[in-house]
Amino acid sequence: MSLNEFDIIQQYFSKITTPRNDVMTGIGDDCALLVPEPGKILAVSTDTLVAGRHFLADVDPASLGHKCLAVNLSDLAAMGAEPCWVSLALTLPDVDENWLKKFTRGFAQLAEKHGLQLVGGDTTRGPLTITITVHGQVEADAALTRSGARSGDLICVTGKLGEAALVLKKLLDGDAVDEDARLALERPQPRVATGVALKGLATACIDISDGLLADLGHICSASKLKAELEKVAVPGSEATLNHEILLDFALTGGDDYELCFTVPEKFKDRLPEIAQQTEVSISVIGRMTEGQGIEIFDENGTRMDMPEQQGYMHFS
Repeated sequence: MSLNEFDIIQQYFSKITTPRNDVMTGIGDDCALLVPEPGKILAVSTDTLVAGRHFLADVDPASLGHKCLAVNLSDLAAMGAEPCWVSLALTLPDVDENWLKKFTRGFAQLAEKHGLQLVGGDTTRGPLTITITVHGQVEADAALTRSGARSGDLICVTGKLGEAALVLKKLLDGDAVDEDARLALERPQPRVATGVALKGLATACIDISDGLLADLGHICSASKLKAELEKVAVPGSEATLNHEILLDFALTGGDDYELCFTVPEKFKDRLPEIAQQTEVSISVIGRMTEGQGIEIFDENGTRMDMPEQQGYMHFS
């Protein structure tokens, strides 16, 4: 007998995460009732992933469960927020119990890692679509935003850029992809611990989802400043650095879910400490200056031409 909406919720989602003390009512009522800590404000992010647009049809369901949550957690990381609660709206073309088991396993493992409780959502029939809303909390005077960068601040990024975009291109071209490399695309690791550690140090922050140039451009616009980047300092993976068109991947590819942030130069010596503490590398790649837009300089200090497409555009 086919499962109905309430069977799916009860069997696959009602108890997949550990209960939190700040949840008065979770799954099973009309609304979740949540209790933020005194003195903290809510940070809320919603993302929708659509089959064929944001992920390939043959993606491993466990990896998909991981990624759909990871991209939302990355937004909380960019605000320096502690993850707390999550809701999930799932549209399915049909009820595939094997798919549901794997999807919920990938979702639950990442939720447990970051202390999230699933507190609500919805299921319905239709083209495969996943909408996640995560809720976090952060001290009101400590939240990181895009608009606080100052002239002279160093521009930094976590991790390495470009491998996810390179893997996607290979998959679309029908080329073989190493399973370890494929993890960069299908199981990104949200830099939550780094975001929390940057509170009080970073002046602006954003997660790199649409490409470094596109997302750093948002910091420039919000902070009304220009970014000057050193191409050789951009931390691409070995696979990316050996590729003939670095700009298409490390700078414009997207799907990295690393953090791009700015810090005053006086805090430069704190960065290795944070990198060691969070086990995530941090690279200084440029500086904020007066002006507008982004400029890239090569190893000789010569200004380079900017690529026409600087990142992923949802309606292009």
